Amino acid sequence: MIMDTMISLRVFCLVAELKSFTAAARRLNLSPAMVSKHVMHLETRLGSRLLNRTSRSVTLTEPGALYFNQTRQMLEGLDELEASIGNVTVAPRGTLKFSAPVWAASSGFVDILAEYNQRYPDVSLDMDLSGRITNLVDEGFDLALRAMSSERLDPGLVARPLATIEFRLMASPDYLRRSGRPQSIAELNGHALLRYNGISISESLLLGGHNDRHKVTFRNVLLSSNETLLHLAALRGMGLVFLPEWLVDEDLKAGRLEVVFPETLGISNTLHAVYPSRKYLSAKVRTFIDFIVLRSPKIFGFAKQAFDR
Repeated sequence: MIMDTMISLRVFCLVAELKSFTAAARRLNLSPAMVSKHVMHLETRLGSRLLNRTSRSVTLTEPGALYFNQTRQMLEGLDELEASIGNVTVAPRGTLKFSAPVWAASSGFVDILAEYNQRYPDVSLDMDLSGRITNLVDEGFDLALRAMSSERLDPGLVARPLATIEFRLMASPDYLRRSGRPQSIAELNGHALLRYNGISISESLLLGGHNDRHKVTFRNVLLSSNETLLHLAALRGMGLVFLPEWLVDEDLKAGRLEVVFPETLGISNTLHAVYPSRKYLSAKVRTFIDFIVLRSPKIFGFAKQAFDR
């Protein structure tokens, strides 16, 4: 029997996504035996095992994961190309694998995920909140949400600005009582800083208004890319911290945290959608980015309106 390699590629990708030959067979209206033949056809063609099969699970081998990541992106690009030529719309479907800052584990962002899921139920969300900078291509990520003050991208990546986020300097009342409440920006020198390494915060900063800027040298006591950890450390009185106000709104209202110099101090950062450079973005990536753009004020509260494309 002559196997159609393009069909085999689609069958393999669905098996890898669903982690089941049986589930893929039901989705494709094929027999499990035929699904297995398609996968075996690719393995024979490549001379490498793509899937580990047991009675209870199906997992990708190391070469299988690499092949799946590249094949999935290729098929999605092909679908978008065919749709553009045929002047039809491709419905978003499949698994959207993306990474985001730790603060995305918040009620506002989850509201957006739930809304997107209701609108596009055929898209499964695979979300990485490790805080690390992921290798989008090698690890098979569709996109990443990254807060960057400047674009430092690997070749082949595109960064689309979504919203400007303001990080305000704040601390607990207990810390301010123990360490002294600064009456001027210059008095911030020597204060303990809970430093977020996701934005450009060094020990020395130029802070203040446009015409009244001061160099301030902090004492770093904790460095982390996890905003939740820094938030909790600030509540325990460990030091000053730069955080978005919307992230700690309840603590500010309850008086557990206070913004220091709210009218003059702040660090702006731009949230970007970063994705591999492809002429035809898959429908799931395009619609998800559009969702974030349109709803960024809802997520970030006072954040500036999203940028144009």
